Amino acid sequence: MATYRLDIAYNGSGFHGYARQPGVRSVQGDLEEALFRVTGPVETVVAGRTDRGVHASGQVVSFRVDEAIEPDEVQRSLNRQLGPEIAVLALSKAAVDFDARFSATSRVYRYRILNRQAPDPFLAATSWHVPQRLNVEAMSAAASGFVGEHDFAAFCRKAEGRSTVRRVLSADWFRRGDLVEFDIEGSAFCHQMVRSLVALCVAVGRGRVEAAEVSAIIESGDRNSARGAAPPQGLTLVEVRYLDVER
Repeated sequence: MATYRLDIAYNGSGFHGYARQPGVRSVQGDLEEALFRVTGPVETVVAGRTDRGVHASGQVVSFRVDEAIEPDEVQRSLNRQLGPEIAVLALSKAAVDFDARFSATSRVYRYRILNRQAPDPFLAATSWHVPQRLNVEAMSAAASGFVGEHDFAAFCRKAEGRSTVRRVLSADWFRRGDLVEFDIEGSAFCHQMVRSLVALCVAVGRGRVEAAEVSAIIESGDRNSARGAAPPQGLTLVEVRYLDVER
């Protein structure tokens, strides 16, 4: 049995998220069908499931096969089948016990906002257009309250029997011209958590919520006290980090 690591990128616009679902198109579905044509039946493990419309530039997938494969040949075949919506950036043999999900130490997401009066048709699929001027300094102050281990129930879609306690390693906002970007790294994230954190920060940036209120909102555990969720198209999984793994 041999274990392989796939580093992939995808535009999530045409998919109902990463995970395979009956009757709808998914990244996992397309990827496993393409792999099947090369390796036979295979089940993939992903570092972080992305929601419908969310993108990835640094997603990691692992899979196991009975017999060794030629990585370069398989990578070329997958890119012919999957491009341009899904791109296999690298395919390599990994340690037998490597697992894209459970071997990961953290995930890094980036959310992009186009912050100007006029929309941009070339950024519409990968950003949230917010025409009102945003106070990025206040948004960064709000984001600092996310860092650490907290129960993020106020920012997560509830899933029966699943904890909403998560550890955020870093979170900050940056303005780059008309683009305002949020970078956040955490050990893991629950469903809609990052997009909900973004929505609250935008409310702070527009002066509707004070940055000092963030701690109380987290402590409340009340989904209604947050500000909903930002649109999915602005969110991208940019990196998955592992210990003792070079890439």
